[in-house]
Amino acid sequence: MQTWFKPAGIGLAGSLILLVAYFAILTLVSGWEFTLEQFRDFWYFVLALSIGFGLQIALYVRLRLVTRHTDASGKVMAVSGATSTGAMISCCTHYLANVLPVLGATGVVALVAQYQVELFWVGIAFNLAGLFYIGRKTLQATRHMALMEAQK
Repeated sequence: MQTWFKPAGIGLAGSLILLVAYFAILTLVSGWEFTLEQFRDFWYFVLALSIGFGLQIALYVRLRLVTRHTDASGKVMAVSGATSTGAMISCCTHYLANVLPVLGATGVVALVAQYQVELFWVGIAFNLAGLFYIGRKTLQATRHMALMEAQK
């Protein structure tokens, strides 16, 4: 059980950093009142994305500890990075609606604003896919290491 303390702490830190980034970016773009209103309306999506991101980080750190490598599978890193990016895009893309009209991209703004909830669901789907993939790799590596220890 002790081997999960470090991954859990790092995962929690990653989750909190994502939340801080969410609040900071949105407050800078639209102000504190708007940020609180959006969080009240979509807290369950924001927290789900943040928790999913933190769990991915925890699993990845655990995988690295189990395999005792400084860089684990490049595929795991690619999936984790893509998942986190997808979640962040889903989480924050709709806030571009406040900035993009200045750049003349009203069509993009309307599209993003119209599909805000769907973008949240896409981010959650990416998180779940990443969690499944990294979790499976971590389980496989843990079983392999236990088998190797048993054969000694």
